[in-house]
Amino acid sequence: MVTSSSGWDEAFAALTRFFINEGTLGDTLLRLSQLACQAAPADFAGITMLVEGSTRTGVFTDPESPEIDQAQYDSGEGPCLDAFRKRAVFRIDATSEDQRWPAFGRRAAEHGIHSTLSVPIIARDEGMGALNLYSHQLAAFDEDCAQRMESFANQAGFVLANAQVYWDAHQLSENLGQAMRSRSTIDQAVGILMAPGGRSPEEAFQLLVRVSQRENRKLRDVAAEIVHRAASRRPPSGSERSGDGPT
Repeated sequence: MVTSSSGWDEAFAALTRFFINEGTLGDTLLRLSQLACQAAPADFAGITMLVEGSTRTGVFTDPESPEIDQAQYDSGEGPCLDAFRKRAVFRIDATSEDQRWPAFGRRAAEHGIHSTLSVPIIARDEGMGALNLYSHQLAAFDEDCAQRMESFANQAGFVLANAQVYWDAHQLSENLGQAMRSRSTIDQAVGILMAPGGRSPEEAFQLLVRVSQRENRKLRDVAAEIVHRAASRRPPSGSERSGDGPT
């Protein structure tokens, strides 16, 4: 398999104008893997990364990728892991002959993969993962290809860093929106508890807190129930009448 210069140019150009808000962070990672297959003579690609504290192939274009990589995760040794840990490029020209990572080489050869290329993904001087390319051909990735894919991975690092910032900000915005909605509901519930008279705003709020703790429920859920009950004109429960709090 030979990747034409136009394939590389098109893939790299698509990477540089990538819009991170076109999908989720997972979608971004998958798109980077797909573009890598377009840029290099690879049959499929995957990205080694930390997922819930463990190193694994979090994104891949073919299910064989994580199956092959599992050999290095089990043994703790492999080109993808070394690319991630050492921030260096590692190439295997013949998986059945390479002695550096025997477990990985055997597994790859069993799946018909005869050469691989692993390139670190780095952004803001932080290792974010490793881009792994797999080919059914021997010596599919030469030195020129390795250099080009290192440039590709550097650009991918910028994309991922920007995507991470975008989605962190997006999540923060969602959380702030939820907090504001919760605050509004709590304020409404406090007003309802104050309505009969005899309770200050602080006393009404502390009443909500006591019920939340006693029933092991979120404060906003207790408040939402009171607001819903008031809107439905349901009579208060015995605990509310006694002053011990809503149930």
